[in-house]
Amino acid sequence: MDTGESTVGGRHRTDELDGGSDPQFEPPPRRRAGRGTVLVPLAGAVALAVLLGVAAYVVVNKGPGCAGERVKLSVVASPDIHPAVQKIATRFGKSGRAVDGKCVAVTVKAAEPADVANAMAGTGPTSGKLDPDLWIPDSSLWLSGVKNAPEPAGNAASTPVVLAASKAGADKLQSAFSPSWTGLMSAANAANPDGLARKVRVLALDPTQNAAGLGALLAGAAVLKQGGGGEETLVGVLRRLSESTVSTPDSMFATLTKAAARIPVGVTSEQAVWSYNTTTTPSNPAVALYPAEGTISLDYPIIVTAKDSATRKAAQALATEMTSPSGRKTVQDYGFRTPDGAGGGLLKPDNGVNAKKPAAIPLPDTATVTRLSQAWHQIKLGTRLLSLIDISGTMALPADKTGVTRMRAISDLTVEGLKLFPDKAEMGLWTFSDNLRGPGVDWKPVVQIGPLAQQINGVTRRETIAQALRQVKAIPTGNTGLNDTLWAAYQKMTKEYEPDKVNTILLFTDGVGNDDPNGGLSNSEILQKLKGAFDPKRPVSLLIISFNTQKDEDRTQMTSIAKATGGAAYFPQTVLEIRNIFLKGIARRLQ
Repeated sequence: MDTGESTVGGRHRTDELDGGSDPQFEPPPRRRAGRGTVLVPLAGAVALAVLLGVAAYVVVNKGPGCAGERVKLSVVASPDIHPAVQKIATRFGKSGRAVDGKCVAVTVKAAEPADVANAMAGTGPTSGKLDPDLWIPDSSLWLSGVKNAPEPAGNAASTPVVLAASKAGADKLQSAFSPSWTGLMSAANAANPDGLARKVRVLALDPTQNAAGLGALLAGAAVLKQGGGGEETLVGVLRRLSESTVSTPDSMFATLTKAAARIPVGVTSEQAVWSYNTTTTPSNPAVALYPAEGTISLDYPIIVTAKDSATRKAAQALATEMTSPSGRKTVQDYGFRTPDGAGGGLLKPDNGVNAKKPAAIPLPDTATVTRLSQAWHQIKLGTRLLSLIDISGTMALPADKTGVTRMRAISDLTVEGLKLFPDKAEMGLWTFSDNLRGPGVDWKPVVQIGPLAQQINGVTRRETIAQALRQVKAIPTGNTGLNDTLWAAYQKMTKEYEPDKVNTILLFTDGVGNDDPNGGLSNSEILQKLKGAFDPKRPVSLLIISFNTQKDEDRTQMTSIAKATGGAAYFPQTVLEIRNIFLKGIARRLQ
């Protein structure tokens, strides 16, 4: 049988061609996480091909009776399990198995599951032509995006999704952090930056590219829902994690093992922890932390996609070999568990892991996976937001029984709301009352829209906005030129629309509605103009936070204005109610 592998990259690689030597003389499995696959030259031509970067397939078995035509079988495996699959394929070839009287020539390539899923679904980027006869991704989660995906012909292995820290970091965490999805979600909640997040920095793997990253979000969301957590909390977590993703498991481990004021905690697979510790011999090894509530496992489905009858038979025969006792033993030799969760002798504390089977959280249905994936995409979109702050006379009235003024309550909470947005978010600030810049001009730009991290006179825009909010005061005799201000802001945001961002106007007022003695746009006119200007293909939405709005007609008007732009109106009655409004606004991206 011919087996081989190409130079397709992946999270891990072999330092030797596992399939190219006799299994009884092979050294213990040895892999190094990284990109690409290095082939040991078995002949001068192969060596030259490797040195020149040319993809090569290596003949590893050419026994008697295989001189004629062969059944060619192309296998693509997730990079982490690729070395184990290569070894099993080699053993399969040397066993002399035949299909329809012909020997089987197997090639085993490593490719990221996201690339293969995109190729099969016809969506998203890929790293090259990927059309395997048999595919072994790291998780069935990838099948949710593949229409009419075949049923798995079994599972090659499993490995639980775990939290991970350095050994030194794990020792420090004991007093502050109990390994759990609840703790992780708390540390990653953008709405609670002064809680556990002050001690723990959560590192996420991009769930659109990494099944462990997606599995962690699904497990965390399931635990959050079971505990009665609302969607706003999930949004806070997604917001924080979207800004703390690492590109690869290698990058995550490099970050985990560095000393830092906030202890890094990552999300990865148990096998990745084992592989990192056993192939790099780090001075500060990684430690797998098993969530108390249980976890989702990567299940390595064996997907037969071959169309030709003989090739399908060959794929089924190889699948049988992978699910045999010897196949199970091989995957355990590479730090995996068998599909039922049994760990081998290599899953031991010395390698940063534990062979005890963790409690299981079942994989959710396809609809849940799709919804969370879409939510991640929406949260990752950039933000372009213009805040409009009412500074009319009624804003000096008490907000609630606490005695704090409406002006101060909204200003203080808006400063807190700024913490939810990343540095790359684009924000600006206007104030409005009436005649602020001459007769009929009721609004005043305070901070022009731009990235929060951008410097303005030596100070970031984030701090410039925060300072302006702290200093803003209500005008005792000021009226509320709301409609004219809103129309001017909507025209500006529509003209400057950016398609790669969520474009939003955030209006803070005290619920009186439009109160403009100088005339200006009426309530019916502003509603008509907004309906005419709204373009669902280039949406600029309006979110209204109208504090202490009592009259039904005022609530109806503001709700109608917001809905005309695909937005929403909120009517908090106390300071505490305002706190979750920011997250509710972001949560609208999930709808």
